[in-house]
Amino acid sequence: MPDPLDVADLRARVQMVLDTQQARQRDVLAPLGPDVAELSDGIFQLLRGGKRLRAAFLYWGYRAAGGRDCDALVQVATAMEMFQAAALIHDDVMDHSDLRRGMPTAHRRLAAQHAREGWDGDGDDFGDAGAILAGDLCLVWTDELFVGSGLDPAELARGREQFDVMRTQLMGGQFLDVLDSVRNWATLTTDQRIEQALQVVRYKSANYTVVHPLLIGADCAGADASTRSALAAYGLALGEAFQLRDDLLGVFGNPEQTGKPAGDDLLEGKRTALIALALDDVAPADLTRFDALFGSPDLDEDQVAWLRDLCTRSGAVDRVEEMIHERVLASREHLRRADLDDGAAEILWSLVDVATARAA
Repeated sequence: MPDPLDVADLRARVQMVLDTQQARQRDVLAPLGPDVAELSDGIFQLLRGGKRLRAAFLYWGYRAAGGRDCDALVQVATAMEMFQAAALIHDDVMDHSDLRRGMPTAHRRLAAQHAREGWDGDGDDFGDAGAILAGDLCLVWTDELFVGSGLDPAELARGREQFDVMRTQLMGGQFLDVLDSVRNWATLTTDQRIEQALQVVRYKSANYTVVHPLLIGADCAGADASTRSALAAYGLALGEAFQLRDDLLGVFGNPEQTGKPAGDDLLEGKRTALIALALDDVAPADLTRFDALFGSPDLDEDQVAWLRDLCTRSGAVDRVEEMIHERVLASREHLRRADLDDGAAEILWSLVDVATARAA
């Protein structure tokens, strides 16, 4: 079977929509001069990477509910990629990340431009401000792609409620992530830490990666309540599995495949289910060293290796793998029970493997 992400030439068609959008926005911004064009071009450079998972889930959610392929549908699906770009750009600012998809993050690229030009003021402040505005542009363009897609107005109206829920809940999920990063973990049990981490997973990642795109597509196609419920259950289980895999890759992933520094989540101090499990019944000496290292942005290779080893020898990695496996099985069971278009159901089945792949 071909790569499920390329069935119906979806990735190529999404890129065509993005190329058209880039040309259009260049014209809109042209009166402001070339400096602003550079800002927008950086956004579209970022958008050339990625698997197009969110676009795929919207497209196949629509098809699963009986909708037919059309270029307008692909443009609605592309809106999910633009929305993800907004989330990534803003997330990188909040996390002080240096790399995204193997390239300097938006705020780092702009800070470097500030330094090259010898401009006044603080370069990091300039970079952060520019990146925030770039993310805001992506949010504006997300709405433009959705509303101006050419899909039947009645279909767009059916999908609009879920589209708005997605945008609001992601921002709430981002805030939950920021909030949980500063709360005291010492007073929580391991189970409470895991549940806190999973709540962030659901609203910061799982829902906007899988659940919401699926339901937007299904709603646009007029899915009945049973189909919608099955897709939501499939999407939630798969979305959590996707993020749990991403949490493992954030600690153990190869930078050449992830596009991020080795052990990026360790440098950031990201509180995930993996870390909660690694600290379950940890030896006092190990806890002391963990507290000294975790979240330090200048960890060396030996320190990263020690933190990785703690995750492995504690059994945390195996337990997270079990959590992923349980959710993969659950997602497939929900899909098996659903009454969906056969061809779309086959693609959604294959996307389980794509979304939870071990490599990247």
